[in-house]
Amino acid sequence: MPAILIHGVPDTHRVWAGVRRHLTRTDVEAWDLPGFGAPRPAGFGSTKEEYAAWLIDRLEQVGEPVDLVGHDWGCILTARVASLRPDLVRTWAGGNGPVSARYAWHPLARIWQDQAEGDRFMAGLDPDRFADDVAAGFEVPADLAREMMRHVDEPMKDSILRLYRSALTMGAEWEPELAKVSAPCLVIWGSRDPACPVEFADELGRAVRAERVVKLDCNHWPPLQRPEQVAAALEEHWRRHPAPEGGDRGRSAGS
Repeated sequence: MPAILIHGVPDTHRVWAGVRRHLTRTDVEAWDLPGFGAPRPAGFGSTKEEYAAWLIDRLEQVGEPVDLVGHDWGCILTARVASLRPDLVRTWAGGNGPVSARYAWHPLARIWQDQAEGDRFMAGLDPDRFADDVAAGFEVPADLAREMMRHVDEPMKDSILRLYRSALTMGAEWEPELAKVSAPCLVIWGSRDPACPVEFADELGRAVRAERVVKLDCNHWPPLQRPEQVAAALEEHWRRHPAPEGGDRGRSAGS
């Protein structure tokens, strides 16, 4: 029963590197979403529905329920999967990704959602300046912010625009289905996140009946800012729900 880690925007599987170094289990995989370090399938439009469907297809191929974890958009998408296909999810953990009709998209998201402004933003994107903005505004260590932006290529830019433009009313559309989540849940949230305020951690926790809502003293990126604490919270969550006897916690990790 592997653990599957899903990144957000504008990330790849690399956002989980620090967390993975602190995990003791070895059956951990961090996947790249299509367009985010991985090819987009033919005809893939990078909408929120397509990403959820892609995750469901990949999880079906695993062949057993998994410990599913997501950050940012990874949180939003994995919560959606857990609500649509609870049979695929043994436990769920996620954070800094609101699924709420009350949530108003942050200023940068609103730029991306505007056809003209979003296209202009991506056309003029300076990776070094964007990295500096992420480091200053979200307290991401400068070297990690630059590594993040090094992987923002043209497919990712296009995928980001398409994803956000498909999600104007995501909260209102997807929030009601959270009641169908049946897996044991954990919410992990950076308490000083200006883009996704911490009040939405409690709201998400109530919606999925989370066993715990862990609020860390950091900004939007706990996997980068508090990897050891994120890993500890995940492992405690998994220990509370041990794999059935005979389950495999020792298969090699992938990414």
